[in-house]
Amino acid sequence: MASLKEQISTFTDKCEELKSCKFIMATTKIKDLLKCIVNCPDLYRLFEEVTKDFDYPTVKAQCIISPASGVFADKRVALPQTVGQRLAFIFCLLVEFDRNNINFNDFLRAYFPEDGSYFASYQAFCNVIIKGLQDCVIQVYREELQAVEAEENAPAAQTAELLSALGITLAQEVQFLTDSAVPQEDKDNGLKILNALVKAVERGDETLIDGLLCGYNYFVLKFGCVSDGIAELLGLIEAYERLL
Repeated sequence: MASLKEQISTFTDKCEELKSCKFIMATTKIKDLLKCIVNCPDLYRLFEEVTKDFDYPTVKAQCIISPASGVFADKRVALPQTVGQRLAFIFCLLVEFDRNNINFNDFLRAYFPEDGSYFASYQAFCNVIIKGLQDCVIQVYREELQAVEAEENAPAAQTAELLSALGITLAQEVQFLTDSAVPQEDKDNGLKILNALVKAVERGDETLIDGLLCGYNYFVLKFGCVSDGIAELLGLIEAYERLL
C-alpha cells in the first residue's frame, strides 16, 4: 500500500493536472481526481468521514448562490467555512459534474463568468474549487506529513553531524601525529593512512575504512603514539559505519 506521503503526492499531481489542463479535458480530469481519491486509502477514509453526516443539499443551497437569495447581485460560489464541510462540499460537487447531474459548461458560465470566455471561467473555477480542495487536504495532513519528513531527514542530519565530528577528530589526529616524535619517514606513512581514511569516510567506503583503521591501529601500537582522541575517533567511525 502506498504511504501517506505518496498518496498526497499523487492527489496533488492530479489536482495540478486538472488546474493546468485544457478546458475540454476538464471533466476527464475530474473523473481522474475522483478515482485517485477512491484508490488512496487514507484519502478515501477522509472523504468517507467528512461526507458521512453531510447534508449536501442544504449546504449546496447556501454555497451556490443566486441573486434571488438577496446576498449578492450575481451568481457565485462561496465555500463553507470549516475544512470538513469544505472538503465534503467540493467532493460532492465534483461527483455531480462526473455524473453530469450538473452540466459543467453551464455551471462555469453561470457562476464563474469572468470575461465571458471558457478559459477564464475555468481558471477562476480551478482557483476557487480545485485549489480549495487541494489546500484543505494538505491542511488536514500537514502535521503527519511534517512528522514523516522529519523522520526521513533524521538519518541525513545524523550522518552530517557525525561527518562533521569525524572531520574534526581526524584533523586533530593528523596534528597529533605531525607533532609526535615518530621518525619522519614512518610519520609520513601514518599521515598517508590518515589522509586516505579521510577520503574513504567522505566516500562512505566501509571496506576501505575498515582496512585503513586496521593499518592505523597497527601503526599506533608499533610506534606507541596513542593520542587522547583515538578512542573518540574509533567510536565515531563505528557509529558512522552503522549508518552506511
